[in-house]
Amino acid sequence: MTTTDAIVVPELYVGYAGVAFGGYVAGVLAERTVAKTVRVDFRGPVPVGVPVRIAETADGGVELGPGDRALATATPAGGTPEAPGAPSWEEAVSAAQAFRAAPPPGLVDCFGCGLDRTPDRGLRQHCTPVPGREVVASAWVPSPALAGPDGLLPPGLVWGALDCPGNWAGRMLGTQRPGAVTASLTGTLLRPVFTGEPHISYAWLLAESGRKHTMGVALARADGELCAVAQALWLDPRA
Repeated sequence: MTTTDAIVVPELYVGYAGVAFGGYVAGVLAERTVAKTVRVDFRGPVPVGVPVRIAETADGGVELGPGDRALATATPAGGTPEAPGAPSWEEAVSAAQAFRAAPPPGLVDCFGCGLDRTPDRGLRQHCTPVPGREVVASAWVPSPALAGPDGLLPPGLVWGALDCPGNWAGRMLGTQRPGAVTASLTGTLLRPVFTGEPHISYAWLLAESGRKHTMGVALARADGELCAVAQALWLDPRA
């Protein structure tokens, strides 16, 4: 280890009750990793509102939590899946409206996809399938209330937008069960995300094996230009 520090995940950034939102945690770790593409593996629930040790590792990554019982690790990675073309803005708007009109079962007060979250308190990734396409999607305008001093969405929150769409792809395009958790997220940020501008979040199914579900996830501008792409592994709860 070369440096040791601690982070506190604000209680706003919660996924399941009392557990830090995985996408945000992945973004915090990725920002401290010397690589363009980063893989974050989750080994246990990260708490909110309390200091958690974070330390650099010899391979250019970081780990979160007590040494031999790390809750999450981030390491430089080789690549992410090639993203299919983004749905149109109109298709993404319709998909998000369908989610809100008939919410799927198992919703929680998640920073990423919680239905009762206002734009200044959540990412509102409300994805449902796009007719004629093997993707789920959501129209999204990142709130200026979430911006950094430069008006951009902080990288940690861009990573956050790459989390929940994978869950809904697994649920709606595959066999993933409610209560699944993010086991790993490998992402590449391609260009800045401007708050107040329209974006499209979308995800697609890559593979399934038992409790494991692998999805591709992307974030694009309304014109289809990619901002970020990721591969997510979600793990069903044990029976």
